[in-house]
Amino acid sequence: MTATTSPAAVPETLSPLTDVTRDEASLRRFLHGLPGVDQVGVEQRAAGLATRSIKKEAKRWAIDTAVSMVDLTTLEGADTRGKVRGLAAKAMRPDPERQDCPRVAAVCVYPDLVETAVEALAGSGVRVASVATGFPAGRTSREVKLADTRLAVEAGADEVDMVIDRGAFLEGRYLEVFDEIRAIKAACGSAHLKVILETGELATYDNVRRASWLALLAGGDFIKTSTGKVSPAATLPVTHVMLQAVHDWHERTGELRGVKPAGGIRTTKDAIKYLVAVHEVAGEQWLTPELFRFGASSLLNDLLLQRRTQVDGHYSGPDYVTVD
Repeated sequence: MTATTSPAAVPETLSPLTDVTRDEASLRRFLHGLPGVDQVGVEQRAAGLATRSIKKEAKRWAIDTAVSMVDLTTLEGADTRGKVRGLAAKAMRPDPERQDCPRVAAVCVYPDLVETAVEALAGSGVRVASVATGFPAGRTSREVKLADTRLAVEAGADEVDMVIDRGAFLEGRYLEVFDEIRAIKAACGSAHLKVILETGELATYDNVRRASWLALLAGGDFIKTSTGKVSPAATLPVTHVMLQAVHDWHERTGELRGVKPAGGIRTTKDAIKYLVAVHEVAGEQWLTPELFRFGASSLLNDLLLQRRTQVDGHYSGPDYVTVD
């Protein structure tokens, strides 16, 4: 499928969709029956949309929308409770001198720091997200992955970001990956599940499309490009493929699922390119934190600086915001 192929082109390999996961052969037949991605087409469309310019009034809206979509993240071995509290304070009031600045969507931490984040964000409306399942490599047993997930949820996480077993996927053990996502989804309870594909390791756009559909079939509430620990991380063409997948999923099932690019998105200019892609590929309905997120903490700093420029009419240096 090219980036402009209509949703009707998604093959009715087996119907209903639940039938395609009944065994390995059925799932393989469905995933490999998806139309191939036109590499030249998707890259050209992504490049074309990236050149779109927006007027001043729309830019202010785009900046505020992007701020509201940020998952403010700290995922380092040296993370402390104090750092998480500081991040939570920034999440609730990104620009303390500008009361009209929207809060971010979520704060994302490791499972052992979820309780600290929950306490710091209580009553704010900012969600707590936790990575799990042996993040970032995912090279551990399913029992450990499930325990990791339950630890996060029991500590109060609203969202869980899991990593798929890329080795199993690349070897074509699709049902194994599907079953693991389903098991993690069940362990999440009421928490939303974001499924990290680590697209930089999937090698082809066809694999990105297959992994996207596999995650959607298994119940992922979001599909996420990457952990931010592997290069390349998020790219516009890969995000186009994933946006097309959730759009086609909606056309096929009526269900709305989200997309989260993560890693390498650092400037307001970058963020606006992604928002244009969301609007043009998935649709205006996805321009909400409920269906689109940025996994990019450093992005918030530039958004705040550019927001001040829009509001004040002149550029404010980094001394005017908390730069992480």
